[in-house]
Amino acid sequence: MAQEIADRRDIDFVIWEQMNGEEILKYDYYKAFNRKTSEMIITEARKIAIREMLPTLQEGDTQGVRFENGMVKVPDCFHRVHKLLLEGDWGNLQEPVEMHGQGAPPFAASAAIEYFMGGNWALYSYAAMGNGTAEMIDKYGTPEQKEKYIQKLVAGKWGGTMLLTESQAGSDVGALETTAVKNEDGTYSLSGNKIFITNGEHDLCENIIHPVLARIEGDPPGTKGISIFIVPKYLVNDDGSLGERNDIVCTGTEEKHGIHASATCSMALGSKGKCIGFLLGEERKGMRIMFNMMNGARMATGLQGLAYASAAYMLAVNYARTRIQGRDLLDTFTPDAPAVPIIKHPDVRRNLLWMKSYVDGMRSFFYYAVLCRVKSHFAETEEERTRYNDMFELITPLIKDYLSVHGHEVCIQAMQVYGGAGYCKDYPVEQYARDCKIASIYEGTSGIQALDLLGRKMGMKKGAVFGAFLTEIKKTVKEARDIPALEKQASDLDSAVDRLGEVAMQLGKIAMSPDVKVAFAHSLPFLEVMGDVIMAWMLVWRASVAARKLEAGCSKSDTAFYNGQVKTAEFFLSTVLPGTMGRMNAITGMCPAAIEIDDEGFGGI
Repeated sequence: MAQEIADRRDIDFVIWEQMNGEEILKYDYYKAFNRKTSEMIITEARKIAIREMLPTLQEGDTQGVRFENGMVKVPDCFHRVHKLLLEGDWGNLQEPVEMHGQGAPPFAASAAIEYFMGGNWALYSYAAMGNGTAEMIDKYGTPEQKEKYIQKLVAGKWGGTMLLTESQAGSDVGALETTAVKNEDGTYSLSGNKIFITNGEHDLCENIIHPVLARIEGDPPGTKGISIFIVPKYLVNDDGSLGERNDIVCTGTEEKHGIHASATCSMALGSKGKCIGFLLGEERKGMRIMFNMMNGARMATGLQGLAYASAAYMLAVNYARTRIQGRDLLDTFTPDAPAVPIIKHPDVRRNLLWMKSYVDGMRSFFYYAVLCRVKSHFAETEEERTRYNDMFELITPLIKDYLSVHGHEVCIQAMQVYGGAGYCKDYPVEQYARDCKIASIYEGTSGIQALDLLGRKMGMKKGAVFGAFLTEIKKTVKEARDIPALEKQASDLDSAVDRLGEVAMQLGKIAMSPDVKVAFAHSLPFLEVMGDVIMAWMLVWRASVAARKLEAGCSKSDTAFYNGQVKTAEFFLSTVLPGTMGRMNAITGMCPAAIEIDDEGFGGI
């Protein structure tokens, strides 16, 4: 049977065979779950995503959100399914039980969310975005704030946002102009304007809780002077009931390239001088608090890129199996030869395997990051917890950017498999391509992630964290060398890892020299090649597991699946990784042209 949204066999392989997910279930925290219950969660999520959410994808895109009289209305078809998600507590699978969430094992939760995002990311986000807001309040809020907000946010009864961006202060958050004035009762009066606020206003919940970055009057400029405030759409009484309407309003929604069913709002605070906010955490600690939410947001964005890519690839490979077009290449000059499915044509097969290699590699990479995050919390020793936390911190910018960028590229190539039909709205691949593009932009553009990687993460513990990362890959190389079918792939990966280490060392030295701008002009290419090496690592790791299974003997269907893993690794390391090696050579060339060119030299004057 053709798979939709994601390949369930592949998800199971990554969780249980590659990442050994049953080891995670041994932690006391997950004692209420076992493999069977985890698989049931994924199965039910898959059913909801395919039967309930997927049918709303194109309809939601066509109708979009509507801004009417200061109110935002979501697509009509969203209401019933949104209610189903909340009734089943599907929006808070990964939230801890202590926060009124389900506390599900992270692999099971991630797999469910992958299906939900592929089914309809916009619809799912309305049910789940309050979690990030709740997590910040849980970590930094007062007992009264926790009691007042967390349960309803996690239940999805109230929505949550993040009011960060202003027209003059995008990535340069320190340039924000939203101000807060302290009142006699300890509350704050806020005034300012925010843009690009996902789900800033909509009609799916009774209240929306806005964390808002602002500067208290008199505090210093830049990021050091920023605080964060809880600003409810409706003020909340001490007994938890809703009070009067707060002075925060939506002034419009953006007309976007994609995700038309997601409300991207402009918000005005204090236009009537009555916007009340409540300080979250300490004054002037807003950026630190906000960054606590950012890692989760970057992980979610990477998963969004993976989910779109997976869904688009599933559509493309299934279309290629059923679309009859042209004779087999060997029958080109045989006029009466029958037409064949396009999956028989060499370039289509190359394109499909290219897509598969990225989807497979990205899925393994994401679940590896999940593994690191879990072990950073629950590992038995402090040394082990620190090691996994360092690894998670290092790879987070790559999760966000590499998966979002290459997820979009997979969607584009899925359209190519469809040919002209893929460019038409009759088929959903063109929507996935449009919807996926935003993932490389919000929560920090590609350049911002590269800046974080080179400027902050590569130098962690004087490079020891990056060194430990290379060592982890070398472990996979060592294991693969013992498998005859993978000797070449292991050797190729080994060479790429060594070269990556050399490039990182040279780039790091130049980043600490007067040519620092030249180094950072190559930061995104470095992120890209590091991501490629990670893909090669994940695919060789997959192939090693698969090859061992083949040696032990398995069913006919599993034989095809495991052989597919070996061939996918062979393809990527033979056709993509050589280009990566060339790009690493280009980085070490440290071409300064982008820095040295005159502003006028870019033309267009």
